[in-house]
Amino acid sequence: MDANCVVSMENICKAFGGSPVLKNVNFLLKRGEVHALVGGNGAGKSTLMKIMNGVYSKDSGIVRVEGQEVEYQSIRDAWKYGIRMIFQELSLCSTLSVMENIFLTNELKKGGLLDKKTMRAKTAEILEELQIEARPDDLIANLPVGTCQLIEIAKALSSDASVLILDEPTASLTDRETKVLFQRVNELKKKGISFIYISHRMKEIFQIADRISVLRDGEMVLTTEIGSITMNEVIAQITSGESGDLVYRPHKTPITDNPELFRVENLTVGELVKGVNFSIKQGEVLGIAGLLGSGRTETAEAIFGIRKYHSGRFFMNGKEIHIHSIHDAVKNKIALIPEDRRREGLVLSHSLEQNLCLTNLEKIKRRWLSSNRKARKFSEECVRDFSVKTAGVNVPMVSLSGGNQQKIVIAKWLKTVPRLLIMDEPTAGVDIGAKGEVIEIVREYASNGNGVLFISSEMSELLAVCDRIIVYCDGTLTEEYTRESITGEEILEYAIQQ
Repeated sequence: MDANCVVSMENICKAFGGSPVLKNVNFLLKRGEVHALVGGNGAGKSTLMKIMNGVYSKDSGIVRVEGQEVEYQSIRDAWKYGIRMIFQELSLCSTLSVMENIFLTNELKKGGLLDKKTMRAKTAEILEELQIEARPDDLIANLPVGTCQLIEIAKALSSDASVLILDEPTASLTDRETKVLFQRVNELKKKGISFIYISHRMKEIFQIADRISVLRDGEMVLTTEIGSITMNEVIAQITSGESGDLVYRPHKTPITDNPELFRVENLTVGELVKGVNFSIKQGEVLGIAGLLGSGRTETAEAIFGIRKYHSGRFFMNGKEIHIHSIHDAVKNKIALIPEDRRREGLVLSHSLEQNLCLTNLEKIKRRWLSSNRKARKFSEECVRDFSVKTAGVNVPMVSLSGGNQQKIVIAKWLKTVPRLLIMDEPTAGVDIGAKGEVIEIVREYASNGNGVLFISSEMSELLAVCDRIIVYCDGTLTEEYTRESITGEEILEYAIQQ
């Protein structure tokens, strides 16, 4: 055993419902390194790390920490060995403050009572060190997703961890927040802290990682130094040579003269969105580019009736419509794929079938009652149509990978047959192959005369799927581009920074 090895996993196997997820996987983490772990949705990345972190038990194989074979009974056992995991989706308690979340299950006490003064001071120190724009007493529910992700990281770093597993840590972060995170990771590396970095963002991996391992269909197919492999070679290993289609394809029939489908006039949402105007033609995909907090999500939520707006008018097919609730939006054939699928798009404690049927109850009714047979048939159809990897339609949503969860969110809303589909960061935490699938779904949906409002922080995605792109800065619409006028990502990158 390498003396520099912190954690090793040997011949790890794991199955769910009889379906193998990990097949004799070997993985080794060295002291003071950032080891990237990549693979497609359902490849087994999160499952392998949850075994290392004590969330799941392995079916067979050996886990060693500092050369000692260990058997976990719970996540706390892993914590004792200094292993902490920041999960792909937020696990903070929204009704508690930043301070309460950071010290949850590890509260400081003085004389038998909670020492809130010390905890508040330590929280302020952590927030300042990571340059997080939040205060110790701020409620998590009132903070943006990107800020919450940084607080997850702060919570892990506040413990005496020697191994930190970061599962898609930058999915909701701005460039500035990502830069701060990377600076902190590099500082901790020098102190001997080891990181496992799970991400679909290849540019980030090649920035921060020392070594990289590729999982495909539950098997480890590659481990190598990051400097000895190219990005294209990694992508080929992930997809088995089949990469997603992230190249813009012009419409067979030009949409320039297509009639208007949807229009927004003078939309204002407090100080977050200020007098925005735009329209979407039938068959068009309109992209919104902008930094986190620029007003993109607030615009989507106002259109879908989630967020109260102070002024604004909406028109569908030239006729004014009034939206003051989600019911109003759905009635007017509008659907939203939300930014945070786990908090806003799914009921994780329910089954895949139940989640799909929630927005499609009319399709599974038999007279006045729902039909189990119709529900199963409908769900199996969705799984087939959207290529969802699952052991069955009755498995709990929480057991699916992030990418397959996202496919369920898209499926359940597309089956309502909307005319306008709003997609807010639809490929966050989704692998390259699945991104291509999402892009193809958007193209096909728009080609049937529908409209799409596509919000993304990934410039390559916007350029691959959008016919026009508008740019948000500080709540205002500052630029508008046709796809043909954009020669490279740098044009959009520059525009959103203004």
